[in-house]
Amino acid sequence: MQGGVSGFQNAPVTRAVVLTSGLLSVVFSAQRRSRALGISYQDIIKNFRLWKIFPSVFAFQSTPELMFGLYLLYYFRVFERQIGSNKYSVFCLFSITVSSLLEVLSLVLLKDTNYISSLASGPYGLMFASFVPFFLDIPVTSRFRIFGLNFSDKSFIYLAGLQLLLSSWKRSLIPGVFGLVAGSLYRLNVFGIRKMKNQSSTGFAPIVEPPESSVAMLVSMGFDGNAARQALMRARNDINAATNILLESQSH
Repeated sequence: MQGGVSGFQNAPVTRAVVLTSGLLSVVFSAQRRSRALGISYQDIIKNFRLWKIFPSVFAFQSTPELMFGLYLLYYFRVFERQIGSNKYSVFCLFSITVSSLLEVLSLVLLKDTNYISSLASGPYGLMFASFVPFFLDIPVTSRFRIFGLNFSDKSFIYLAGLQLLLSSWKRSLIPGVFGLVAGSLYRLNVFGIRKMKNQSSTGFAPIVEPPESSVAMLVSMGFDGNAARQALMRARNDINAATNILLESQSH
């Protein structure tokens, strides 16, 4: 996982989420209690073990899920830099809360069908809610071909998400879908969770055309002009963040 030149700079909420997720995953794994993670109808509704929701929201059950999950959480720090830590913390809380409630509701509705007994553990709600602004707001900065197939710098993020979505089949598919639902509800401001500056506001800062001086500075560092312009738009004209984006795209 590439840390880039600025790491968690201007992304304290992301850092807290990544550390919490990583530490809880390691602790449960070290104690050989990973299988105890994940919410079920038996635990939450019948035995009223609500405390299980917290570790199940953050801790992953396997090493591959942990690696892909932390990569995505780290990558999506770009949104915290775009809208600020306060608004991003609201986005995180909303996504986790709504997706968790939907997960519990699904267990109640499916309890008599034998379709599923428990759901996968990990911040699926937050990760897949972040795919909504990722799809709508993050521009493609580079395209390339591998074995005759077209890819972009966003393709690897989608592939990592797909890997997580299908990692435990139905157990991970349901939390992932509910994360997308939570992200869409936040985007549409269905519950008035965020204040809209104007009717066309998307909840994330509007894209501003980058100044030519900033583009020229990145070009002088050896980056392509068009890629530099796209990276600056993506980073809301933050040169350090744009440099980080360009370096990360080159690392793929």
